[in-house]
Amino acid sequence: MNIIRNILNSRSEKNGNFFVKINKILGFKPKNIAHYEKAFTHRSLNLKDKKGNALNYERLEFLGDAMLSSIIASHLFKEVPEGNEGYLTKMRAKVVSRKHLNELGKDLKLIALVKTNITKSQFGINIHGNLFEALVGAIYLDRGYGYCERFIKEAVIDPYVDIESLEGQVISYKSLLIEWCQKEKKIFNYEMYEDTGKDEMKHFAVKLWIDDKVVGKARATSKKKAEEKASKRAYFAFQAKIKP
Repeated sequence: MNIIRNILNSRSEKNGNFFVKINKILGFKPKNIAHYEKAFTHRSLNLKDKKGNALNYERLEFLGDAMLSSIIASHLFKEVPEGNEGYLTKMRAKVVSRKHLNELGKDLKLIALVKTNITKSQFGINIHGNLFEALVGAIYLDRGYGYCERFIKEAVIDPYVDIESLEGQVISYKSLLIEWCQKEKKIFNYEMYEDTGKDEMKHFAVKLWIDDKVVGKARATSKKKAEEKASKRAYFAFQAKIKP
């Protein structure tokens, strides 16, 4: 990791006392700050080590995602002994949803630490969750499983994981609605129709049909978002019959 330290340390100094900032976020002192510097290095810098390997947060993001999933799974397994595999899988998905991870990254103001050649306003919303996962990956490499588990417990589990609240939380209205339709043997279809809006940005318009009846309509900047919005509106029409 010396090569990473040599390349990145000068950038860290220009960006303030990186070590102090990371120490404050973690609640413990890093052993190898280079792991964390890599966790906040964007691919736009095009940095490579002497072997030609990319120096950015993307591989750490992969590792952090796996560690987060594992630790949350372990917590749920212990806390909900009566939960079957399907229940535990759904609950874990709710905790590690992209929306939730983005909120965590935002709360910790991780984007302020990113080293990049791109204007930060150009980043999509998922940058916050990606950085959170990369940070978890860096913790694992630097201090091992125990510290990683401790950080996730303090940053995720203690403040956010309430079993009763999670049970009623919906991650994807579309998935929930499709599952319900299949279970109840209902015919459903998402149909695109002409968008007559006058927005500067292109919008997609979607109708959701269930048993030959339109139960939800929505417009959004992507087909996926429009389908989710239409599903959410349909969900509230059938809420008494559908359980998250």
